[in-house]
Amino acid sequence: MVLHTLIDYDTLRVIWWLLLGVLLIGFAVMDGFDLGTATLLPFVARTDLERRTVINTVGATWEGNQVWLILGGGAIFAAWPPLYAVSFSGFYLAMFAILFALILRPVGFKYRSKRDSAAWRTGWDWALFIGGFVPALVMGVAVGNALQGVPFRLDGDLRIFYDGTTLFELLNPFGLLCGLLSVAMLVMHGAGWLMLKTEGVIAARARAIGSVAALVTLALFAVGGVWLWLGIEGYAITSAVAKGGPSNPLAKTVALAPGAWLANYAAHPWMMAGPALGLLGALGSLALLRMNRGGFAWLLSSLSILGIISTVGLSMFPFILPSSIDARSSLTVWDASSSHLTLFIMLVCTLIFVPLILAYTSWVYKVLWGKVDVQAIAKDGSHAY
Repeated sequence: MVLHTLIDYDTLRVIWWLLLGVLLIGFAVMDGFDLGTATLLPFVARTDLERRTVINTVGATWEGNQVWLILGGGAIFAAWPPLYAVSFSGFYLAMFAILFALILRPVGFKYRSKRDSAAWRTGWDWALFIGGFVPALVMGVAVGNALQGVPFRLDGDLRIFYDGTTLFELLNPFGLLCGLLSVAMLVMHGAGWLMLKTEGVIAARARAIGSVAALVTLALFAVGGVWLWLGIEGYAITSAVAKGGPSNPLAKTVALAPGAWLANYAAHPWMMAGPALGLLGALGSLALLRMNRGGFAWLLSSLSILGIISTVGLSMFPFILPSSIDARSSLTVWDASSSHLTLFIMLVCTLIFVPLILAYTSWVYKVLWGKVDVQAIAKDGSHAY
């Protein structure tokens, strides 16, 4: 018996849909507090020593956290080739903006203290802010556009054509709402991290801003849900689906209908755990921030991130990227994956290497646990950012 036949093709597709969600959530949780901390930098730290303290809360771990982004991109490339082709080519300018902003982060860390100049350091601090704010915003905008449908189509030979125009068409009202939700969510997450890792005025400012961010997260998530229900047409497959057949997005018919993105919740009530966790996590993080319990606030904001991202995936299932100009070309779990053998080999590799990544990450955080000491940075600054 060939080993990959031990798991059905349709089961493997669902497994890889779940794993893609895990990788995206892992990135949002682990690198999300880095992005949130960078966004908070100009506002929670007012002196050079305070800003160096904030930078040192993430300076030792941000590179490891970014592994989740690389894993997510790699998983899309290998497991969902049409999704990779559409998103990484159609969203090229958006991806470029994200990459440019992310490049500013390591450059900012390394160069801000190369000159003893207040103007020089302030400039790099704002570069670090851009490196946190822009990826958070653009990634949220991308999700908002995915929920509305992306302007691509497939021809009879399954060649992909993207009919979008500029980056600015992505900045539509619902896309911007999702982008702002993403920023607020990660600022809340970063605030919990800063309260966990710092003391004094930095932690106090993070507490104040994080509390506002948690309220904004609650409000925007609720507004987005109502908007999705009342103002955005969802997608539904109206033909038979060969869940274990070869990938061919054109072998189905799709209809649009108001409120269709919420149909899964009526059919499977357990899915309500996603939006409930998103709301309750943010509410709990708000309460714990106000109680000066930064560590627990960070954990609750992590649960909120899990719930909010899960809500998007559960709402869209089985769609992974709908088309706004040719609904039949929309990509789904059942017709946009790699081959049965490819998914199986990737699963075996994932089961081997992801536990190693988790073990190493856990060890690193154990070694680096504790608060960042402002006095130590001031006394021996040559060994800190």
